[in-house]
Amino acid sequence: MTFGFAPPPSADPASRLGRMLEPSEWAAAGIPLLRNPREIVTGLHSRHLPTPSTAVVAVLDPEERLTASASFSRRGALSADGWDFRNALLAQLRRVIPHDLRRRTPVRTAVLLYCRDGESQWTQEDGAWMWGLRDACTLHGLRCGAYITLTRDGWQVLGEGRSGRRPHSASLRTALGIAATTDGEATPLSQPRSGAHDALSHSAAV
Repeated sequence: MTFGFAPPPSADPASRLGRMLEPSEWAAAGIPLLRNPREIVTGLHSRHLPTPSTAVVAVLDPEERLTASASFSRRGALSADGWDFRNALLAQLRRVIPHDLRRRTPVRTAVLLYCRDGESQWTQEDGAWMWGLRDACTLHGLRCGAYITLTRDGWQVLGEGRSGRRPHSASLRTALGIAATTDGEATPLSQPRSGAHDALSHSAAV
């Protein structure tokens, strides 16, 4: 018997469709609700300043305080595939926070904010990100949390029906002295400014 890495999944379009989640599947997955999604979205936006095609993955503690986060950009015009998204998310999680695989039950939750062009309605790309987030959380010992899109219409927590007009994908950037990542690498974050939203103010993002 030989041991090694599993080969990449098939690139066949039918296989890719199996690596995404429909809104009904996501809603039935028991994803925990955020107590105050507006504060989470605003806090992550101010720290990472995402532009279209930028994903921000964040880990929250049981009190919904930010433990770590990382942002990266989706490169090229490749078709959406949950397997690729899972690998990208898992790589970023491994960079910023140790896994919780030794715990019997996950205590920390990962959420994903994805800034993109287009309408606010669910797309197959969203379905692939959902699949990737769920799988990355399983492999890192985390609880799978909310998937949030940021478009020109504003932000929306898919599967929950909660949304807001600001911030949005074209929001003016704030002067924090940090830049959104454009090279696929995680960017060190500055500490929150005085007066930052309480849901994120007591944590050190990485």
